[in-house]
Amino acid sequence: MTDDRSMPWSRVLGSIASGAVLIVALVAPADAYDFYAGKTVDLIVGNSPGGGFDIYARTIAQHLGGHIPGNPAIVVKNMPGAGGARAGHYISTISPKDGLTIGAIMPGTIMGPLLDEKPDMSFDPTKVDYLGTANTGTYICVTFDHSKTKTFEQALTQKTIMGGIAAGNSTNDIANLIKKMTGAQFDLVSGYKGTLDVALAIERGELDGVCGWNWSSAKSQKPDWIAAHKLNFLAQIGLEPNAELTGMGAPEIWRYIKSDESRKVAEVVVSQQAFERPYLTAQGAPADRVATLRAAFDATMHDPQFLADAGKLGIDVSSLPGAQLQEVVQKLYDTPKAILDQAKRAIRP
Repeated sequence: MTDDRSMPWSRVLGSIASGAVLIVALVAPADAYDFYAGKTVDLIVGNSPGGGFDIYARTIAQHLGGHIPGNPAIVVKNMPGAGGARAGHYISTISPKDGLTIGAIMPGTIMGPLLDEKPDMSFDPTKVDYLGTANTGTYICVTFDHSKTKTFEQALTQKTIMGGIAAGNSTNDIANLIKKMTGAQFDLVSGYKGTLDVALAIERGELDGVCGWNWSSAKSQKPDWIAAHKLNFLAQIGLEPNAELTGMGAPEIWRYIKSDESRKVAEVVVSQQAFERPYLTAQGAPADRVATLRAAFDATMHDPQFLADAGKLGIDVSSLPGAQLQEVVQKLYDTPKAILDQAKRAIRP
């Protein structure tokens, strides 16, 4: 018998993602209509307005209620803070366990208790029910056209100023990881409120670029940059290559990570790209309501009108259902301590 803990992350996540293609239709309980009719569902977003996560959440909110029996209103509320743990804590601990509060958090919020030096333990990512993820994304490492650094090879030999948000955010963790694993001469300037603020600082010339920006966020936030070829793609960062980025000349980061051990450590951190846009609700909500919300989320992800709206905004949709996402998170939390300890050191400044 194969021990799952010995399987490479690329195989584990690949097999789960493949299985996600076969969506099992869930029949909503007969009383779901009676419960949700006339109600309001709060969608708590653990980020500031205007960023990639907020754009996704507001687009999903426009369609999700139509797939929940009784068609409740979906109201988006932003609750940034503590790297997303503030929102996670509210959803899992403070909000009523009635299926009327759901959340959208960052992948770094799920990874925080595993990898942060002083983790915010107010939120336990294994103690929530996942509804699914809207995107299994790819990170990009880019510079703006004013930067002297045009390629990753140049980043290995000359200082490149990258923007970051906070520990636990991919713009920090991925930049630090790549610096440690490859020797890239990144100088990380942290403290920006979100990727939109990072982008504005790049445009002002304060920064060369950003590493750990989600590709779908870049496309939705700065489509004009991409259309005008203002970005230098130093690398794409994901467990599998992104065909669109490969076509644009972005090399995979793995060519610059030389040892097998370094790759194993990097894969733990990069694996969070499997749940780039995770949605969840509190454990303790009635099982039939969790099933209803999961079914509604799946239906939304395959709704032609939602996909059309997402396309207009330039956001990618490559969803993973809640049950599969639950498995991914549990697999992460079963990672051997020795590998996690190395990963922790890799993402520190």
